[in-house]
Amino acid sequence: MTEKDDPTPDRFQRSDPPLAGEGKKICAPLVLVAAGGTGGHLFPAEALAAALARRNIPVALATDSRAAKFGGAFAAERVHIIPSATWRGRDPLSVARTGGTLAYGLAKAFLLYGHLKPSIVVGFGGYPTVPPVMAAALRKIPTLIHEQNGVMGRANKFLSSRVTAIATGFAGVTDGDPKLAAKTTCTGNPVRPAVVTAAATLFETPAPGGVFHLLVFGGSQGARVMADIVPEAVARLEPHLLMRLKIVQQAREEDLPRVRDAYARAKVQAFVSPFFPDLPARMAASHLVISRSGASTVAELAAIGRPSILVPLPHALDQDQNANAKVLEKAGGAIRLPQTEFTPDRLAAEIACLAGDPERLTRMAKGAKSEGVLDAADQLAELVIRTAGS
Repeated sequence: MTEKDDPTPDRFQRSDPPLAGEGKKICAPLVLVAAGGTGGHLFPAEALAAALARRNIPVALATDSRAAKFGGAFAAERVHIIPSATWRGRDPLSVARTGGTLAYGLAKAFLLYGHLKPSIVVGFGGYPTVPPVMAAALRKIPTLIHEQNGVMGRANKFLSSRVTAIATGFAGVTDGDPKLAAKTTCTGNPVRPAVVTAAATLFETPAPGGVFHLLVFGGSQGARVMADIVPEAVARLEPHLLMRLKIVQQAREEDLPRVRDAYARAKVQAFVSPFFPDLPARMAASHLVISRSGASTVAELAAIGRPSILVPLPHALDQDQNANAKVLEKAGGAIRLPQTEFTPDRLAAEIACLAGDPERLTRMAKGAKSEGVLDAADQLAELVIRTAGS
């Protein structure tokens, strides 16, 4: 490819020739990725950073203090802590405190860009995204937001009219607003490299009477209900199915003893832990997953292609997890259970039905896989490059 044919915008032009012993370098300023708060925002941002790093495009991370400890997972040159806050109350004191923190974060980001000079700022939703993206808009720096959920969250909704471009994890998120739809690209949800690796493992239909692998997790907001319901449901299963089960379950530290005791009483093989660093590999090894339906969870289930029973978080203002679960349900890859229906009796019936119908599990795995986008991080990286050059 000649320099004339190189699609990389001027903002990202590589030096030529490189220094001896080095690969091609980027002369232009870096990409600033803004994410924080939860893994649902951090994991896709991490995947984008890795995709940009593969293109030799330098990345910096702007995050809040809660998520700063995760910065080491990013292919980032530097991590910048930008103050932020979530609107939690409408009383005057809470509003003033939150507004003051966001204003301070906006000012800090604005000053930061004066010497950092990013080519583009990419936000991944949540209020930690607001100050960095707003500061970029004020400085006329190109901006892009990525919405991971099936409906747009409040922070991204606030930013949507102010940014240069919008990327979504699911189709149709901005269809109701022609102005937003015109600058929206559905890239899918970027998944971590570990998920791409796990996706290469084909689903193995459980043999009749053979081992049945069940994975249960729920994240920081969901593990408690899983601890309350799943062991009780398992205890209601027939002895012949109990003998087949091998369970891996996430549980909070305070719930570990009672969950382990419940499985011991049921005489079920179970490994219970508060955290699994190899969760994508454990998904790939499962015949059935029971979990919440956060955007990252749904994206990873789809990428790996595993059947699931999804229990959306019931009190979310945007009902984003319900929208996410509907995507896999429509594809035939998941059973969506509202939390009001997530009872030991109902769950026991669903597990027994699925364990007794291996072909249905195989169809569900294929249905989930049909929604997976393994190259979403690369699609998003290319959109970032195009937007920065616009």
